[in-house]
Amino acid sequence: MTAVVFIHGTGVREPGFSALAGRFAAGVSALRGGLRVVPYYWGGAHGAALAAGGASLPPATGTGRGPLAPGPGDDDTADWAVLYADPYAELALAAAGSGPAEELPPGSVPPDLRVRARLADLLAEGDGPAAELGPGLARAVADLAAHPLLAPAAASLAPDDLAEVAARCLTAQVVAGLLDTDAPLVPVGVTRDAVVGRLAAVLGASARGAERGVRSLALRVASSAASRAVVRRRRALTEAAHPAAGDVLRYLSRGEAVRAGLRALIAGLEPPVAIVAHSLGGIIALDTLVLTPLPQVRLLVTAGSQAPFLYESGSLPSLEHPAPLPAHVPDWLNLYDPGDLLSYLGAGLFPGRVTDIAVDSRQPFPAAHSAYWTNSEVYRHIGERLP
Repeated sequence: MTAVVFIHGTGVREPGFSALAGRFAAGVSALRGGLRVVPYYWGGAHGAALAAGGASLPPATGTGRGPLAPGPGDDDTADWAVLYADPYAELALAAAGSGPAEELPPGSVPPDLRVRARLADLLAEGDGPAAELGPGLARAVADLAAHPLLAPAAASLAPDDLAEVAARCLTAQVVAGLLDTDAPLVPVGVTRDAVVGRLAAVLGASARGAERGVRSLALRVASSAASRAVVRRRRALTEAAHPAAGDVLRYLSRGEAVRAGLRALIAGLEPPVAIVAHSLGGIIALDTLVLTPLPQVRLLVTAGSQAPFLYESGSLPSLEHPAPLPAHVPDWLNLYDPGDLLSYLGAGLFPGRVTDIAVDSRQPFPAAHSAYWTNSEVYRHIGERLP
């Protein structure tokens, strides 16, 4: 009788583990009778926990930079978070309020003509006017000038407001580019705001005082509400999210106890044994098999595993690149979902030793990372290879 050891991934605790293990047992047994499914629940004894009851968490009293209620002069961190995610968010809100396009009277000037002329002048200066932020201003200016939202936004905004919105759009595009490329230096808000002021003036805004200018009320209210909710729920969010990140950190620093538990479990099983492991469970399984020959294990199956990435980046505890996979490690089937950003490939790192197979759950990330055990294709591939 083949024994199938199922190892869960990060953040799994009871009662969720029992439901997960039950779903896996039902799925794999439906394709192959006579299996003995043996769950390895390491999260209870070896998973991360806030041992001091969350004493490391700051009190949820706000950002430390003033109240979060909407109004001039408030901290605008949440606004910029929205704009970094979508630099055209304010333009879209303004365009939505412009109403249907109307034919202009003869001889009148289109509302966007002035700002387009100023954008052309700004484009000629290259990246210089936003040099403190980094490269990318010229591309951002060209993109904005060609963007279909510019004309309807211009129709609904006063010229000063349009200049301010356009300046924030350009600035957000430059900073978002830094974030997308993982640039090691991102400017502070004071520098960013100075660039916004300079660009707004170039685009035709009137001289202003210390205030940051008129922002879209809809964006302001939405981002402030989101910021208040996050601040209020910081402790709850940390307590809910910390097992996943904490499990990885705890394993990488104190993983031997988890591996010893797996070795002891396998030692009590009659061969043949297959290991099926998800996410961090795949790292645990691979490390254990690399460090300790376990001849009764004939197959390793990983799903949504980061083990290949850790190996290539020099972070896998048991094996450092470019050392080869030891001969005693069994056949390795690595299942990955193209939509799962936490799944990696092993065949290119260990030629002839790993088989990578894509299984598409048709779910976006992060849902794709948890959808393996409801995907019939996963069980089919496992069933075809079980010893």
